[in-house]
Amino acid sequence: MTKSIFELHSPHPEPSTLVAFAENHLDRQSEHRPDDCVEVAFRKEGAHVYAFSGGKLVVKHDEKIIDPLFAPYELAGLEPELDDAILLGFLANGEPRLAVPVGLTEETLPEPFKLADGRTLYRQQMLPDELLGQFAQASSLITWNAANRFCGKCGSAMEGKAGGYRRVCTACGHMVFPRTDPVVIMLTIDVERDLCLLGRSPHFPEGMYSCLAGFVEPGETIENAVRRETHEESGIRIGRVRYHASQPWPMPHTLMIGCYAEAQSRDIHRDEQELEDCRWFTREETAAMLARNTGVALADGELGPPPKGAIAHQLMRDWLDWPR
Repeated sequence: MTKSIFELHSPHPEPSTLVAFAENHLDRQSEHRPDDCVEVAFRKEGAHVYAFSGGKLVVKHDEKIIDPLFAPYELAGLEPELDDAILLGFLANGEPRLAVPVGLTEETLPEPFKLADGRTLYRQQMLPDELLGQFAQASSLITWNAANRFCGKCGSAMEGKAGGYRRVCTACGHMVFPRTDPVVIMLTIDVERDLCLLGRSPHFPEGMYSCLAGFVEPGETIENAVRRETHEESGIRIGRVRYHASQPWPMPHTLMIGCYAEAQSRDIHRDEQELEDCRWFTREETAAMLARNTGVALADGELGPPPKGAIAHQLMRDWLDWPR
């Protein structure tokens, strides 16, 4: 039987679909955006908008319903900054989805509106997967546009174009496009001893351990970033590296690139500035961590995993479930 390069004996078809922020099927039409695309989208029947205040999402919140979508007319009382509105894309039926910053803050926002950041939205499962994915796109673009108001070449004002998908200097014409920051996140495996390497950062919740991670540097492959970051943080040398899954991470505009890394050494020499602890875990210990509810406080001495929906959680789970 001929084998395809795409055949993998994985526990499920595509692990990237199992992480938070990943489900977003909007037709972005990124190559077909006239300068008036936002105005046209606002006028189209069925248009809905995500509203952002200070980087957080405005939601209509009562005891039973959490609704992040506003019809254009519902924005009036929120002080929308329509000049900075962004066209995200279109549903299959042609209905537009947009995002807009608003002037109201947490202190001035009336009931029944509340603000929620990305971590709260996915940890508390406040939105369906598809809306959570649209939020990730909207949040990243709102942040990027707000951070690029002035030209990096001449300092003049930048103007949004293509529905928020590029910015152009009003003086010299310099053009910039939305950025995505690549981060490798890796579960290092000691194949011979059947152990995985996990660490805890000082800013983690008490008892939580996770995969090591770090930004890809300019002029560096994903594989070499995995090797460098693992060695810098833990002192472990890495041989083979295998990509596994990715996750949009809108805090503010990162792409998490999940990999498995093969350990070529065993002795840990952790970077004490980066990690509070770093150790090897057995399958049984890893399974026990994943079985614990990440939404409640851990008992003394208990260790817990990253929240479900985080790519680190999925890397740990798939290591346990992978056919052997």
